[in-house]
Amino acid sequence: MKIGCVKEIKNNEFRVGLTPDNVKAYVAAGHHVYIEKGAGVGSGFTDNEYVDAGASVIEDPADIWKLVDMMIKVKEPLGEECKLFREGLILYTYLHLAADKPQLDALLAGKVKAVAYETLQETDRSLPLLVPMSQIAGRLSLQEGAKYLEKRFGGEGILLAGVPGTPKANVVILGGGTVGMNACKIAVGMGAAVTILDIDLKRLELLDTMFGSKIQTLVSTDSNVERAVKDADLVIGSVLIPGGSTPKLFKEKYLAGMKDGAVFVDVAIDQGGCGESSRVTTHDDPVFVKEGVVHYCVGNMPGAVPRTSTIALTNATLKYGLQIAENGLEEACRKSDVICSGVNTYGGKLTNKNVAAAHGYEYTDIKTLI
Repeated sequence: MKIGCVKEIKNNEFRVGLTPDNVKAYVAAGHHVYIEKGAGVGSGFTDNEYVDAGASVIEDPADIWKLVDMMIKVKEPLGEECKLFREGLILYTYLHLAADKPQLDALLAGKVKAVAYETLQETDRSLPLLVPMSQIAGRLSLQEGAKYLEKRFGGEGILLAGVPGTPKANVVILGGGTVGMNACKIAVGMGAAVTILDIDLKRLELLDTMFGSKIQTLVSTDSNVERAVKDADLVIGSVLIPGGSTPKLFKEKYLAGMKDGAVFVDVAIDQGGCGESSRVTTHDDPVFVKEGVVHYCVGNMPGAVPRTSTIALTNATLKYGLQIAENGLEEACRKSDVICSGVNTYGGKLTNKNVAAAHGYEYTDIKTLI
């Protein structure tokens, strides 16, 4: 199979879909790999490293889109890339279609075989291609939140851990999944006072066992969320529905009762966000202030640490990419329900239930199409 990888064009996105080591694995399996010139530079990988690994380096990304059977990326294609869609192309990347109707329509119109990292689900219901970025985003959310609590960025001017004789910052985490748990680790490690909310009692039990008296766990209800954020210095939104739109747990009405200079980091923004007041921002212009609360809503947070993010992501994506390349998407789906779960569009049909529900579109089971 002909495998392609182009340079990401999203604002300040420095990750890359394949590392030189990934290229070696595809080439060893008998595939041909085509890399756009400079695609890996932002993550610290040179063109020479890709050539040494067996890839062909091509200058014009449009040539790669036209040439390959499977395109491997990190982020969703943007407008100019969507124009290069064609029937039968396998696209293997993050898509987040519940929050992106124009891209969904382009994939359907182009009859692209789109496999989304964020919906691929293992037999134990884990999301192996989402976990590494969720781990990074969770940890990064505290790093960014702590920065924007600084006065010069519009924050309260408070140190998360405080010092002897001063109060610690109150950190509230909405959602105890992978993002929330990793945010909690960093918040506890930095010495903040941490409250974490989730609807799953078993998850709260696990978090309580892990962190003990260092955190406060609460069942996620509207009243509990409202009370918790009222005294919060930093709120982390970390709610996820695989492939679907994120529920708006952080209500706009809460803002009026919060501290001036408090910070809200909406990690779920690439799925539509869990805050009613959220809107997507970029690394160039990451925050805005609403009713005194600083909002950080960058849609590709892990792109800020591309070296770590690229290696972590491609460690996970390689296994499934090799299965698709070896068998073709159809046979890979016949052999594996896991691969099936990642397919969001196929031959002009929408094949993910949560994405279909988000847009009111018709859903088609991928197994009826292959």
